[in-house]
Amino acid sequence: MRYIAHAIVYTQDEIIDDGAILIDERRIIAVGHTAALTVPEGAEVMDAAGLIVAPGFIDLQINGAFGDDFTVAPDTIWRVAAKMPRWGVTSFLPTIITSPRSQVTWAQEVLDGGPPAGWQGTMPLGLHVEGPFLNPQKKGAHNPDHLRLPTMAHIEGWAPRQHVRLVTLAPELAGAHPVIDALINRGVVVSAGHSMATYAQAQSGFQAGIRYGTHLFNAMPPLEHREPGLAGALLTAPALVVGLIPDGVHTHPAIVSLVWTAKGARGLTLVTDAMAALGNAPGRYLLCDQEVIVTDVDARLPSGTLAGSILSMDEALRRFIQYTGCTLQAALPTITSTPADVLGIGAERGRIQPGAYADLVFLDHQLAVQRTMVEGALVFDVQS
Repeated sequence: MRYIAHAIVYTQDEIIDDGAILIDERRIIAVGHTAALTVPEGAEVMDAAGLIVAPGFIDLQINGAFGDDFTVAPDTIWRVAAKMPRWGVTSFLPTIITSPRSQVTWAQEVLDGGPPAGWQGTMPLGLHVEGPFLNPQKKGAHNPDHLRLPTMAHIEGWAPRQHVRLVTLAPELAGAHPVIDALINRGVVVSAGHSMATYAQAQSGFQAGIRYGTHLFNAMPPLEHREPGLAGALLTAPALVVGLIPDGVHTHPAIVSLVWTAKGARGLTLVTDAMAALGNAPGRYLLCDQEVIVTDVDARLPSGTLAGSILSMDEALRRFIQYTGCTLQAALPTITSTPADVLGIGAERGRIQPGAYADLVFLDHQLAVQRTMVEGALVFDVQS
């Protein structure tokens, strides 16, 4: 049993000064003021005086890090995940981009096999399969040789129990609607992205069951006042949540602020879309089977096309607050409760509340990560 004391605790609904959290094994059993919670006999006491304790961050789109690319080598998922707690990320969806079907199968097998003995780190919640059902006109950094039209045969075995949680596709493609219907009936979240959809086609996709939008504004036509397209449809659909890369490169700071105004915390998830160079020095890396040139600022194909980001989740939070002027309390749901709700797991992740997993991030007042806890285990301490 663990007892965290004297923290500034950010729950979903309030900020508790001099707050305490009691953890039994992997889950939270009580939250309140330090003076009001009794320390159980034998509990390990963790003093968090001067630190902010928030729900652990959730990233719904990350392609790799530390030199490893999940699509090229899905067996690196556990290795990368062991290092991700330094950014406050407690759970994530490793993303497999457009590639041969065998790469998704391989990634499913990696997750099915579970972590290596003694492993600790950021918990993979399942896969985000981004492609191959994308519009060639908005392929971005995806290899066009692997793109294809949606078919029922291609999605055989794609379900949450088989580790596929989120699928990005272009809703205007022939055959998309039966695939959308099949996926949502299995419990997979379907997202619109890499698309040339008109406003009407986007609305039709939403009616078919699409509930999310992948990296808003990127790999879709720009917002146009006479034909709002997919971007306009996503921005104006109250029930849909959008992913946004707030690095100042994929989206200008003013656009980040605009999206915040339009969608709010319940309609927005910050994602990194980070690729293999995250956590490493600039240089040349792979995104699937394509070479990417990485600088201190961005990651691009030799053609100049953006190819993922080098943004960490804690930096995404800091930039988002800088760009929008919102408070930490207002921003936190975009990387905690809202992504958890998108996946239908909001009762157990993304919130500090009794019954939830003890996924916690400890921040200083500059919002730098000091400690990270995943399911009650301390997996990162900046002082270690």
